[in-house]
Amino acid sequence: MSDTANADVGDPDTATDGEDATAEAASVTAGNPEHTNVAVACQGGGSHTAFTAGVLQTLLTEVDWSTHELVGISGTSGGAFNALAAWYGLVTEGPERSVELLEELWDALSAKQAGDRATNSLVTALNRLENSGFPFPQVSPYEVPGDELGKDRIREALESCIDFDAVPPLCDRDTPELVVGTVDVNGGVFETFTNEAVTVDAVLASAAVPDLFEAVEMNGHGHWDGLFSQNPPVYDLMHQPPDRKPDELWVVQINPQEVEEVPTSTMEINDRRNELAGNISLNQELGFIERVNDWVEAGKLPADEFTHTEVRRIEMGQRYDTATKVDRDPAFIQELLEDGRRAASEFLAEQ
Repeated sequence: MSDTANADVGDPDTATDGEDATAEAASVTAGNPEHTNVAVACQGGGSHTAFTAGVLQTLLTEVDWSTHELVGISGTSGGAFNALAAWYGLVTEGPERSVELLEELWDALSAKQAGDRATNSLVTALNRLENSGFPFPQVSPYEVPGDELGKDRIREALESCIDFDAVPPLCDRDTPELVVGTVDVNGGVFETFTNEAVTVDAVLASAAVPDLFEAVEMNGHGHWDGLFSQNPPVYDLMHQPPDRKPDELWVVQINPQEVEEVPTSTMEINDRRNELAGNISLNQELGFIERVNDWVEAGKLPADEFTHTEVRRIEMGQRYDTATKVDRDPAFIQELLEDGRRAASEFLAEQ
């Protein structure tokens, strides 16, 4: 953790606001064997992940961190944006700074200017038409002039909120594990970037949807959106030192797990296919955790290496069509943020 996060709080009667924030950050992340270790995994899903930002804002400010410890946070695509902003605010100044950064980030990503709003409306409408079965020619992002402008816009938004040069010095054993998921296009394998390896390029790669953006090159290989791999990354959160292993894994899930009716229209079918594809890797990883839990309870695994991890989901109850995953309308973003705050409050009330 940074010198700021490790600073001596000193006399409580004379502590500065900065020292108070440091103490608050330490209360969330400092090790304590009596704490419940919590890891948070943030699923990707484009603009829908503004919901996750609202969830994190509430969790970081309303959880009783005198009895819980955040040991890790992961994310893919838009979920990675949120995980990074929450982590960075927490380890630099405290939970309130995380709340501010999440708000600032989504404000920067929103389509606020007239030209941007018009483009956003057009892109959302075209996506809805395509999803309903309207035939559109398939065009590679490598063939579209100016296609990288969208990626540059995201880069600017991220760098306006996060000092990426400051990330490596902030990483130490007492800092929550930070994990960003991507897929190595050339190697054909999942690849996560953790802690000091989380750069702006790693986060951009996690959101590089191949139909929209060119692959992000890192370590000599191209990388695409982590939705093709771990959505969100769970493995890295679980494989930590014994005193840092999560007792509870909180999953912020964007794609609905269940639906009441079988989809019949072309749009409904495509929406459900998108949701199922986004949940495949998550369900596989959570299924393995549940299997390990069964083995632990049956005494088939060494107790000093394996412990029970309770999996809890915070699901986005409201369903939106897939086309709105590219919708950056400010009113829609604010609606999702508020939905997330409400869902997190309900989640905590059930504990």
